[in-house]
Amino acid sequence: MRELTKLLEGGSFFEGPRWHEGRWWVSDFYTDGGRVLVIDPEGAIEREISLEQPSGLGWLPDGDLLAVSMTGHKIWRVAPDGEKTVHADLSEFSRGEANDICVDSQGRAWVGSFGYDLYAGEPAQGATLMRIDPDGTVSAAAEGLHFPNSIIVPPGEETLLVAETIAARISAFDLSSDGVLSNRSVYAQIAPTPPLEEIDAEYTKVGYGPDGCTLDAEGHLWCGDSLHQRIARIAPGGEIVEELPTPEEGMAIYAAMLGGEDGKTLLMCVAPDWRLGMGNDEPRASLYTMPVDVPHHGGNP
Repeated sequence: MRELTKLLEGGSFFEGPRWHEGRWWVSDFYTDGGRVLVIDPEGAIEREISLEQPSGLGWLPDGDLLAVSMTGHKIWRVAPDGEKTVHADLSEFSRGEANDICVDSQGRAWVGSFGYDLYAGEPAQGATLMRIDPDGTVSAAAEGLHFPNSIIVPPGEETLLVAETIAARISAFDLSSDGVLSNRSVYAQIAPTPPLEEIDAEYTKVGYGPDGCTLDAEGHLWCGDSLHQRIARIAPGGEIVEELPTPEEGMAIYAAMLGGEDGKTLLMCVAPDWRLGMGNDEPRASLYTMPVDVPHHGGNP
């Protein structure tokens, strides 16, 4: 029996968890307009960075933090001393809201967006995966993704993985040394992919909604299922090899990250169902941890 431990409570909507320099980092969408928290392994908040509705987090080779502003459609760059500057403007390619980010060892950032205005009830559409070069130049890296979410670059940086939430799959691309994506394939098909035109407002035809995911050293993914209040460990190909329900009734697990000193602690972001919780700053979100057997994959994030 897996044992989950509550690390922190009192957020509005936690997302984008990372393990960096011996601490957990996590975005809290709505509290005080948005913030990034730095949390020690025992759950104490060590630092709070105010940002407009942040989501994905990553770090440049020089140590500066990059944080996606969902509603601002930009990437903020935060220096270690706290100075904030705009690193990139995503508005040309970002539709709906900007979302998660992965920064590779060369300082290239890979970012997705919803692709359509989810909260206004627009029909589902394909989205662009964006590449942001170290100088802040934004370009389209791939098109037609179905709600791109977590982005992962495994060791060797020859592959890029991206979770397509409403396609119930993890897609893979070959990644060249100069940052070109090619040879798109399916890394894990967790459930059937419904056509975009059949996606309804409740996402009833999406059998698994991989949201925030983390990769382990065996190539398996722990993926929060933002549509079905669970988390699962998923093998290459898509088989669910382990599944756990959310630790709190009425909540969903939106994101997960492997970390800790040995890479064997799984951090999970638990929050109200997005249909009730999005835009509600009531402090109901929590972070939970769980020990696992297989450590973090060693790449980014």
